[in-house]
Amino acid sequence: MQQTKAWLTLVHTNKLGPATLKKLFAQFSSPIEILSASRNSLQSLGVSKLVIDGLLEPDKSAIQKDLAWLQHDDHHLITIQDSAYPELLRQIPDPPYVLYALGKQSLAEGLLTDPQLGIVGSRNASAQGKETAKSFATQLANKGLVITSGLASGIDGAAHQGALLASMGSTIAVAACGLDRVYPAEHRQLAEQISQLGLIISEFPIGTSPAPGHFPRRNRIISGLSLGVLVVEASMKSGSLITARLSNEQGREVFAIPGSIHNPLSKGCHALIRNGAKLVETVEDVLEELAHSIDMSMLKVDEEISARHDSNDETRSLDPQHAKILNCMGVESMSIDEIIEHSGLAAEVVSSILLILELNNHVIHHGNGIYVRCQTSQETPSCS
Repeated sequence: MQQTKAWLTLVHTNKLGPATLKKLFAQFSSPIEILSASRNSLQSLGVSKLVIDGLLEPDKSAIQKDLAWLQHDDHHLITIQDSAYPELLRQIPDPPYVLYALGKQSLAEGLLTDPQLGIVGSRNASAQGKETAKSFATQLANKGLVITSGLASGIDGAAHQGALLASMGSTIAVAACGLDRVYPAEHRQLAEQISQLGLIISEFPIGTSPAPGHFPRRNRIISGLSLGVLVVEASMKSGSLITARLSNEQGREVFAIPGSIHNPLSKGCHALIRNGAKLVETVEDVLEELAHSIDMSMLKVDEEISARHDSNDETRSLDPQHAKILNCMGVESMSIDEIIEHSGLAAEVVSSILLILELNNHVIHHGNGIYVRCQTSQETPSCS
């Protein structure tokens, strides 16, 4: 308990940044030693008066709030000196010295040290983009990779959902706020699922609200935990490009999925590819690039698992008209009028079939009569 309080004192010391912390830990072996040091010895190390005042007169109410949160069995504090702290994250230039973690103790340590892949993208993702993220996350989780993302709307949420669908899939969500709250609020149920089957982590103390400056800090943790980052959809101003840049600076792999030249959400991915990111069309493209980074025997590279999620048999058994509509849709989103024109079927027939296909998870209705074919729907009889 004394050690935990000492770590929390460091967390709640105003203006105590990573550079000063690094300097302090070069001189002292533990937080308790730091807090036991005299004002003069701290001054001799170049520590500012403001920081020294915070160390010697800690914010007891804030520390108590954290300690109260830690009383729950599934609430943990992982410090940079713990064996459970991930080595990849420890290697980045500014690692968080403390991680708050929400999840089962039996899972927490293993997930943080297992091979991870970050999947990120636009908050305002298209239906097709979310389906792509979900599909890739499921397949990659089935191969043995932990899927790490930021719990944001759009691509992040779809990636977490896809990982949770995998047979043995796991996911880590990195939050930009304290773990006593969920942001965005729409992901409250998803956060609950992740806390039961995966892990939610944050460097921010209990009671911290999300703020613009927190998201780049969160992004460096996503990339720092991961062997590489896969960007699914991103505009040129997307925060996902920050995560990709950080990943590159940290010496990790950067992957991007291309899209239509007419889709503004593809422009960020295309820019990444032009600048050296690996163009990704299948999960094998990701695994091939990671082969030199990890022992691939750690991952489930057999095709048997992927086959469980392969819907070839199901699509082959579809009614010919249903299969015809699926094939006419291709991979881009289409309006119902375009589907009617390409299929040559009557409007009422197309409307009825689309409803059935949606109920069977072959298509997604994006609203306003716009439909997109799910990634799991394979080749079907051609239009004629």
